[in-house]
Amino acid sequence: MFKKSKNSQFFGSMGLIGATIIWGFSFVVVKDSIASIPVPYLVAFRYILASAGMLLLFSFKLKELTFKVIKQGAVLGLFLCIGQFFQTLGCKYTTAGKNAFITTAYVILVPFLCWIMEKKKPGSIQVISAVIAIIGIGLLSLNGNMHIQSGDFLTMICGIMLGFHIIYIDRYTRETDPVLLTMIQFMFAAIYIWAIIGVTRMPFPTQVFHPELFTKIMYIGLASTMMGFLLQIVCQKYTNPSVAAVILSMESVFGMLFSVIILHEKFTIKILIGCVCMLIAVLLSELKGTQEEVNV
Repeated sequence: MFKKSKNSQFFGSMGLIGATIIWGFSFVVVKDSIASIPVPYLVAFRYILASAGMLLLFSFKLKELTFKVIKQGAVLGLFLCIGQFFQTLGCKYTTAGKNAFITTAYVILVPFLCWIMEKKKPGSIQVISAVIAIIGIGLLSLNGNMHIQSGDFLTMICGIMLGFHIIYIDRYTRETDPVLLTMIQFMFAAIYIWAIIGVTRMPFPTQVFHPELFTKIMYIGLASTMMGFLLQIVCQKYTNPSVAAVILSMESVFGMLFSVIILHEKFTIKILIGCVCMLIAVLLSELKGTQEEVNV
């Protein structure tokens, strides 16, 4: 089995932090773009660009392609496509900051998904963290009439999909080249979303060629998608899953930070308490698991 040294874990963690900064800024870029481009096209452009970039850099790895890797890429691509679609759609109907924080629900979900899939029962700390997370999501999502906002609910679906995605990444990269797997998952995500666009015959948004909008799409496709997920899938191989989940949750902090600074989104006491609850829940959720791995 692949052993993770202290040095490799350190550089893996640094790479994951880099990914969270890139993704945090992408919430601002996506929020600023969805007013001009239909959501399916925004998702489609990001994966076609990411696929093209990966092919340009790593086409030589296709010689290692097997049917097993294709199946793995198809699974990861499906979770990624569905998750990204609902995250982008959710961002359209909520703030970029809340979209970023609610997305991190996948960190709390991972131990419970592992319980269902791998029969690893979550500890009492993880159960408590789930309760705190529910409180945090409620503070972030519920309006004055105690109704959850549509954008926040859509973002929660994204969190579930990303929870499955992180579990399957850990499972597949134990035996598969993470770079090759990243490239194949992007291709499948692109195939899925472009197929939907084709079936629905959605008109092509010609405004995409406007220089400012084109630059944003390039960032979303090449920086946020290609570079961000490449960093995740490669660096997660050199870190423990629970540690990776905690680090990746920092995406929400950077997302909220950039949205307040750049988009001037309102940051109320209620939202602050909700964010704090989510962060506490994330840290508690993985605290026990991380300690156990250190002691092994």
